[in-house]
Amino acid sequence: MDTTADLLKTPLHSLHLELGARMMAFAGYDMPIQYPMGVMKEHLHTRAAAGLFDVSHMGQILIRAKSGDTADAARALEAITPVDVMGLKPGRQRYGLFTNDQGGLEDDFMVANRGDHLYLVVNAACKHEDLARIQAALSNTCEIEAQFDRGLIALQGPAAEAALSALAPEAAEMKFMDVRAFLIGGAPAIVSRSGYSGEDGYEISLDAADTDRIARLLLADERVEAIGLGARDSLRLEAGLCLYGNDIDQTTTPVEANLKWAIQKARRTGGEREGGFPGADVILKQFDAGPERLRVGLQPSGKAPVRAGAELYERESGGAAIGTVTSGGFGPSAGGPVAMGYVPSALSAAGTTLYAEVRGKRLELVVNALPFVQPTYKR
Repeated sequence: MDTTADLLKTPLHSLHLELGARMMAFAGYDMPIQYPMGVMKEHLHTRAAAGLFDVSHMGQILIRAKSGDTADAARALEAITPVDVMGLKPGRQRYGLFTNDQGGLEDDFMVANRGDHLYLVVNAACKHEDLARIQAALSNTCEIEAQFDRGLIALQGPAAEAALSALAPEAAEMKFMDVRAFLIGGAPAIVSRSGYSGEDGYEISLDAADTDRIARLLLADERVEAIGLGARDSLRLEAGLCLYGNDIDQTTTPVEANLKWAIQKARRTGGEREGGFPGADVILKQFDAGPERLRVGLQPSGKAPVRAGAELYERESGGAAIGTVTSGGFGPSAGGPVAMGYVPSALSAAGTTLYAEVRGKRLELVVNALPFVQPTYKR
């Protein structure tokens, strides 16, 4: 068990304590789960105004081609991901996946073309394995730089643009998935118009020494409140977004996970650079034949939330389990319990009634189209 002394601290650790956060171990870091406002109000505030999240525990990695041509770095990265990295224009980013030879997912990440290099943000719990994976595959042709000590904050919600552009007017010009470098309060920042809440917003990469000051500048805006990992989880669940380790892992393929959209045409069968990534034979076959199971939204019919790990059944009594809930809880904006899980493809149509076993009772739920709350990205 992690003791507080063993846990790593982000550049905002003292700020979290000052704000009265309830702290908890997460991916080896001492992280804020909630503030005195509480998870429900934090969630609703983010949807109504703007929330500031500390995501500095995530891993930031730079990749530069030794040739000086970023297209060479993109080509090299495509050997370990099914994503079209070469088609990514400078100043743009996209969602990416690392796959294994069985077609399973080793992690999901964001990748940006920064002109003279690629910039990746990977999950906290996987960042050391991801770095080793990238080094093993790319070291001959690329320089790889881990920036695990940098700060990373996410400003999310309908008031995010106004709050950030008050400090950096350039922010208002950006569209969803744009990435730019500019000064915020005099501090150099790498800013993407993205996030993991289903709301418009930004992720802001800063030098560790600048992170606390810029976070305080943003929090000085009355529209911005500090938000913990509890609300981050309920926001992403309502938005139908996967949490690595819960909804996707080494045993789930991108097709099963309903992430086919993350594999662009160039990498699919008949594409310019078809396959050539780990597990391509399994994944591309599933594109054509369809998978045996699919990740779906699940809406419990009652008021009781259905949590991750609950087994799913086709009937109210008897029969073997046919699937599992991978994420579940109360959706404050959805106004009731929401969940995601894997079910056989034959039972994946919206409106299909299923049952989840909770404390020995089977509770009715209905397959629901994702997301539960429509995103508000600025495209």
